Amino acid sequence: MPAFSRLVQFIAKDSRKYYGEAILPPGVTDLSKVTQAHVIKGNILGNHEVTEQIADVKRLLAPLSRDYVRTVRCLGLNYEQHAKEVIALQRTGVRRHANSKIVRHAHTKVPSALRKHALTTCSISQRAAYPNTQYKPITSLTGPFDNITIPEPAQEVEGVDYECELVAVIGKKASNVPESKALEYVLGYAVGNDVSHREWQFKRGGGQWSLGKGFDRWAPWGPGLVTSRIIKDPQALNISTKVNGETVQQSSTKDMIFSVAQTIAFLSQGTTLLPGDLIFTGTPQGVGSGKKPPLWLKDGDVVEVGLEGVGTCVNKVEHVKSRPKL
Repeated sequence: MPAFSRLVQFIAKDSRKYYGEAILPPGVTDLSKVTQAHVIKGNILGNHEVTEQIADVKRLLAPLSRDYVRTVRCLGLNYEQHAKEVIALQRTGVRRHANSKIVRHAHTKVPSALRKHALTTCSISQRAAYPNTQYKPITSLTGPFDNITIPEPAQEVEGVDYECELVAVIGKKASNVPESKALEYVLGYAVGNDVSHREWQFKRGGGQWSLGKGFDRWAPWGPGLVTSRIIKDPQALNISTKVNGETVQQSSTKDMIFSVAQTIAFLSQGTTLLPGDLIFTGTPQGVGSGKKPPLWLKDGDVVEVGLEGVGTCVNKVEHVKSRPKL
């Protein structure tokens, strides 16, 4: 068990970077509101201590630096209502052929945005038996208030979407872990945004989802890490997304098809999970591609993802130009 309960990484007013135990006023649980923290010394994933030294928080960073993170795993269609949302998209005119090729109904016009979101790599019934998993590169990770940068290839066609997700961070080596013990391997929980480009995810990725989810800074997460001392049950938390102040996703982690414990047990079968590994556990219903008309993120939009007991990440969408090659 770590020495901290609410971990934050931050730039202090002395311009130095610290890890700290967040100091929050009574009744406040949103770590994005933290202004002070007890400095933590040592290895966050190993031996460390919470000191009496207090530092003023100037800017929050991602809860763990990239040096600590080994892999970023993600689950797709892991909320019941989101799965139903995608089934509804499939019924607008896209069906799966027995040979696994996607074909359109002969006389049905399907909006391209809905069609692309329905182009899944396996059927809903398969997801009921096994989680759908993919990876994001660690270069996609960014802080709770950093901009979501949209590179030129992702600007060629609309399709940038939001996905609020509970993020579980592995705290100790996990191999062939039973579901009953799985939560003992969790260092803590955060909230993240699995930013996705549906055109790249389903059409330009050659059948692999990761290309549409792996651009730099497409995984804001934070605003801190909350341990099981505070969050006793990760399946009983409200989770939401706002775009420009309007709520577009509102659900509970109890709607997950595969719980955090089930996910860790599944992923650790024959594959060792290492301390610092991140697991984005899926998004609820209300994604932009499921709305009519689709709600794609645009340059200048502000996206806020929130998780009960953890807090909020607020990120602005920014179109950027490619840097010249040296």
